[in-house]
Formats: sequence, structure tokens, C-alpha cells
Amino acid sequence: MSVQEITFVIIAVIGGVSAVRMVTSRNVVHAALYLVVTLAMVGAVYLVVAAEFLAWVQVLIYVGAIVVLLLFSLMLTKAPIGRDTLDNQQRGLAALVGMGVLAGLAFLIQDSFGGSKPITLHQATTEQVGVTLFRGFVWPFEVVSVLLLAALVGAVVIARKDDPAGSRRGPDRRAPLRRGSEATRR
Repeated sequence: MSVQEITFVIIAVIGGVSAVRMVTSRNVVHAALYLVVTLAMVGAVYLVVAAEFLAWVQVLIYVGAIVVLLLFSLMLTKAPIGRDTLDNQQRGLAALVGMGVLAGLAFLIQDSFGGSKPITLHQATTEQVGVTLFRGFVWPFEVVSVLLLAALVGAVVIARKDDPAGSRRGPDRRAPLRRGSEATRR
């Protein structure tokens, strides 16, 4: 085994364990932090296969932007975060569905790539990758950016709604003035 293969196995184990912990975690914030580790390991795999540009894009966009957006939306919507709120009694069914999806994907991948010859890699510059991305995939990037903006605006709107109990003071609910203030003297 070469050093590259050993490094890949170590990164794959760390990424796999963090992915399992992300899915099985009962705390949403902990799950988001496990997501950071999982996405960082994907970036590390890109570094192992000498795709430095893709590694930095992975770290900047997914680890930086997507996880920050997820954490901001959790904080702004005041989503329930505790263990009791995420306890779902249908874990067995979810595991069964997950195993079925895994089996289907394994079958499709084996069926698609089982008899084909190995892919030959050729080195590409960052300029070639950029031209390929921004010539043929501009619309998907724009659609995703608008979708993320809409999600953030939606989280802010949901967070700004008045609480039914009135625990939060909005602009129309002002604090009562103190006794000796200027407004009560008029």
C-alpha cells in the first residue's frame, strides 16, 4: 500500500465515522458540527487526489457557507435543539429505508460501471476547470444562490414573527416608561 492509499483510508474512516455520528446525533448543533468534519474530509480526499482547486472550493462553499447558513437558520428560527425534540420512534423504519437506498445505489453503480474499463485521468488547470464550470453550469450556480438567499430570508421572517405569549418585544411593544420620565410629565 502506498502512502496515498493509507492517507485515503484514514480520511475515509474519519469521514465515515463523522457521517454516521451526524445522522445519529440527537442534537442538531452537534449534527451540524459533524457535518463540518464530514465535508472537510471530502475536501481532504480532493487534496489526496491532487485536486487542490476542488478542495478549496469544497472548504469555502460547503464547510464555510452551507454550514454557516445552516447554523444561522437554526439560531434565527429558534428551532428546538434538545434531545427530546428530535427523538423519533421510527428509527427502525428509517434504517430499513436507508439500507434499501444503499442497496439500490450499489446495484446502479455496479450495473453502470461494472464492465467498463477504468477511467483515465488527465491533469487540468484551474483555468480549465473554471471555464468548464462557468460556461456550462452558470444557471445551476445562480439557482442555488437564489435558493440559499430565499432560505435565509425565510428564516429571518420566521424568526421575526411575534411570539404568541408576547415574550419578545417588537417595535410596537415598547417598554413601559419609568415614573419620572419626560413622557409621563406631559
